[in-house]
Amino acid sequence: MSGKKNISEQLALITRGAVDVISPELLRERLENSQASGRPLRVKAGFDPTAPDLHLGHTVLIQKLKQFQDLGHHVVFLIGDFTGMIGDPTGKSETRKPLTAEDVQINAESYREQIFKILAPEKTEVVFNSAWLDKLSPRDFIRLAAQQTVARMLERDDFKKRFADESPISIHEFLYPLMQGYDSVALDADVEIGGTDQLFNLLMGRTLQKAWGKPRQAVLTMPLLEGLDGVNKMSKSLGNYIGITESPEDIYGKVMSVSDDLMFRYYELLSNLGNDEVTDLKTGVKDGSIHPKAAKQQLAREICARFHTHSAADAAEAHFATVFQKHEIPEDVPEYCCRPDGDTIWLPKLLADAGLVRGTGEARRMIKQNAVAVDGGKITDVGFEVRAEADVLLKVGKRRFCRVLFV
Repeated sequence: MSGKKNISEQLALITRGAVDVISPELLRERLENSQASGRPLRVKAGFDPTAPDLHLGHTVLIQKLKQFQDLGHHVVFLIGDFTGMIGDPTGKSETRKPLTAEDVQINAESYREQIFKILAPEKTEVVFNSAWLDKLSPRDFIRLAAQQTVARMLERDDFKKRFADESPISIHEFLYPLMQGYDSVALDADVEIGGTDQLFNLLMGRTLQKAWGKPRQAVLTMPLLEGLDGVNKMSKSLGNYIGITESPEDIYGKVMSVSDDLMFRYYELLSNLGNDEVTDLKTGVKDGSIHPKAAKQQLAREICARFHTHSAADAAEAHFATVFQKHEIPEDVPEYCCRPDGDTIWLPKLLADAGLVRGTGEARRMIKQNAVAVDGGKITDVGFEVRAEADVLLKVGKRRFCRVLFV
């Protein structure tokens, strides 16, 4: 069921890039028992549907699920529709605003569509934790809450800091890790994976499984992927992200913009290449037999093809060569017909209307980052007004173009 890989090879693949493995001995034992019995491990990862679109940072865990899946194990993709309405307090300096039931359902459906760009639908069990959490009685919640003390909860860094700063901590926030832990009880998880910021919650699953008389799960934590700046974690709010629903040209171009060091971080956490293949690439770049640009192009093609198609990746590579290596404007620049109310139009609004940015907020950020040009001239004033007298060529970043036709 696990292909041609022996247990040591499986462990090497599964733990690639992992920060915490609790414990390596338990994980090996689970893999050996699975191989001997023919029963696939139940591998769980949970995602609260807090936003409609995923970026590459989110897919680090999904890639790890795929590795388990490729080894023949059973993947449980948990959508926290119940916990999402509480709001995960992890890393928050204040109580998080809960999502509405409508937000949760819209975002959850978007997640379902996006994860199958990586996972095999026929081998993936998608579950919603409202299926069991909605059924817990007040008596059940009391039993759940009795498994931990307030002192233990305050060991969490975020709660500890908020308590020290005399910032409010709502009682329902203490329930969040308990509910995430109970998910592992309900699902009989053999392995749970999550980000390093989720370690407390993942260990809670082990605690509650023991309390419920079930075998304790092994735990793997994965690092938070750095964004394009190579410093901060990938985040839409910081503008350093690569969205998996972005165009092939944007995905390819953004991957090509990362540093050589960050490139191998992405290989380690995002690529489907085996350990030996990644090692060979690193060695080749180090000894000069492989140019860093060639290695980066291979990564860009792989990621682009994952979320689109191989032909789209090839076209994106050709587009990149045309625009950035030859410094040309692509032939197929999209056009936008604009009928402004007056003689001018505010540039951030025009960028948003033309579809070059998601909104005027992103437009202002891009202008401040010196990443917007009008007819080849960089614009740094967020209050800039475009005169509606002639056609203009807009450019955002290095890859997004639009020709505006005033009518």
